[in-house]
Amino acid sequence: MLKTRRKSNSSEPAIAPPPALLLKQRLAQRRKTERLRKDLLTFTIFAVLFSTLVGFVVGLASSPKVGVGATIAVLCTTLSFKYPRQALWAFLIYMPFSGSVTYLLGNSPLLQLAKDGFYIPAVFGVIQYCRREQLPILVPKQLVAPVGILLVLCLATLLVVNGGQQFSAAPGDHPILVGILGLKVLLGYVPLLVCAYYLLRDRTDLLYLMRLTVVIILVCCGLAFIQFLLLKTGRCSGTRFAEGAALYKASLNARCFVGGAVLYTPALGQIRLPGTFVAPWQWGWFLISSSFLAFATAFSDPQIRWRTAGLVSLASVFIMAVLSGQRIALILVPVVFVILMLLTGQVVNFKRFIPGAVILGLLLGVAALKNPDILQQRMESLQSRWVASPPHMFISEQFEWAMRDQDGFLGNGLGRATNAARNLGETVLVEAYYPKLFYEIGLLGTLAFLVLVTMLTYLTFKAYRSVRDRNLRSYGAALWVFVLFISYNTYYYPLDVDPVSVYYWFFAGIILKLPEIARLERLDAGDKGQLQTQRRRLHRAGFG
Repeated sequence: MLKTRRKSNSSEPAIAPPPALLLKQRLAQRRKTERLRKDLLTFTIFAVLFSTLVGFVVGLASSPKVGVGATIAVLCTTLSFKYPRQALWAFLIYMPFSGSVTYLLGNSPLLQLAKDGFYIPAVFGVIQYCRREQLPILVPKQLVAPVGILLVLCLATLLVVNGGQQFSAAPGDHPILVGILGLKVLLGYVPLLVCAYYLLRDRTDLLYLMRLTVVIILVCCGLAFIQFLLLKTGRCSGTRFAEGAALYKASLNARCFVGGAVLYTPALGQIRLPGTFVAPWQWGWFLISSSFLAFATAFSDPQIRWRTAGLVSLASVFIMAVLSGQRIALILVPVVFVILMLLTGQVVNFKRFIPGAVILGLLLGVAALKNPDILQQRMESLQSRWVASPPHMFISEQFEWAMRDQDGFLGNGLGRATNAARNLGETVLVEAYYPKLFYEIGLLGTLAFLVLVTMLTYLTFKAYRSVRDRNLRSYGAALWVFVLFISYNTYYYPLDVDPVSVYYWFFAGIILKLPEIARLERLDAGDKGQLQTQRRRLHRAGFG
C-alpha cells in the first residue's frame, strides 16, 4: 500500500522547539531580568547614600534648603549617567520649571546649574553610544565644518582676548571664567542636535514628545494664571507698594507663587510676570516658542483629543501673552500663528478645526469683553513702547554701538556681553543678539555663527521636505519655521537663555530625524529586522 505524503503548507507555523529548550530559554531570561533588577537596586542605593552624604555636608556649610537641593541634584546627576535616555526626558520636563525650583529652594549657584545635571550625562551617554556603534557624533556631517570653524574662532578669542585681559584684570573681574561661561552659553547646547536625533526612535516617540510638550505648556500657563490671580486679588503685593524707580522694575523681592522677578504695579500700567521662569522676558519667549510647538500638535496629531489639546494650549498661550504683560509675545504670538498657517499649508485643513476654533474664539472674546481694561492697557503699553523705540531703530543703534566699541578683529572677549556672566566679571548689556555676538567675538565669529545657522536652516528644510508622510511632514514644517525664525532673529537675545537656547537645537535635531523615521517605517512594513536591531543597540547603550 502506497503511503500518501502530506503536502507542506507554508502557512503552517514552524515546528515548536522542544520543551527542554523552551524551559532553558525562559530560565536564562529570568536570570538576566533578576540580574538587571539587582544591578539597578544596588546602583540606586549607592546613589541615594552618596547624594545624601553630599547634601548633608552642603547643608551644614550653607542651609538646610541648599542641602536638600544638593541632595536632589547629585542624585539626579548620578542616575542620569546610568540612564541617559531618561535623563534627557527629565531635562526637557524640568527645564521650564527650573527657575521656580531655584528660587523656591534658595537661589544658590548649584541650583541654577541643576538642569545641566540631566543634560551633561545625557550628552556623555550619546557620545559613548556613537563611539561604540561607530556612528557620527555630529549629525549631519555637513555641520562639522561650520561648528569646527566657529569653535576655533571662539577659542582664539578666549585665549587671546580673554587671556590678555586676565593679566590686567581688576579685583573681582575674572575674564577667563567669563569667557568659559560665554562659550558655554554660545555653543553649550549644540550637542542637543545629536541627543534629539538618537532620542527619537520612531513615530511613537515623536508623538510622545510633542504631546508631552503640550502638557508642559498647559501646566506652565495654568501656574502663571494662578500667579496672575494671586497678584490681582492682593494675595501677593508685587511691586505696587514699592517707591521711586522700583515701581518700574521687576524684583525678586516681589516674587509670587512661581518663577522669579515680578513687576506688578497696575496703577501705573506696569505688569511683567515671569510665569515659571526666572525673568519676565524669558517667559515671553517661552510663550512665543510654545506657539510653534502647540501649533504642530494642533494640526498634525493623528488623534482628535490631542489636536484639541493643542488648540487649548494655543489659546492658553494667547491668554497669557495678554495677562502677563509681555509686549513682544502679545505682538508675535498672533503673527506666528498666521505665518504658520500660510507657510505650512494648514489653511486648507483649517475647516477640520472650525468647531473647536469657534469655541476657543468665543472664550477668548468673552475674556476680552469681561476685562477690556486689561487688553486696553496692554495695547497702549505696546504702542507706547513701539513709538519710543521702534524695533528697527533699536537694532540699528545696537549694531552701530557694537561697531564703534570694537577692540580688534577677535572682539572684546567671550562673555563680555553675556548677562549670565555678570557675577564673574565686568559685562555690558546688549539687547540685540547679533550686535552682542559682534561685540564679543568680532566680525569673523559673527559671520561663522551666521554660516552655522544658515547651514542648519538649509539642512532642516531639506530634511523635512524629503518626507512624504503627511503627518511627519506637517510636524517638520511647523518646527522648521521655528528654526528659521530663531536663526535670524536679532531682537533681544533668546538664544542665550532658556527655553529658546534648548528648544532651538533640540527641535532642529528632531527635524533631521524625520527622514530616518520615515525610512524605518518603510522597512518595517516589509522587514522588521533592521528596526529591531536598532532598538537593541539603543537599549544596550541606555537609550532603549
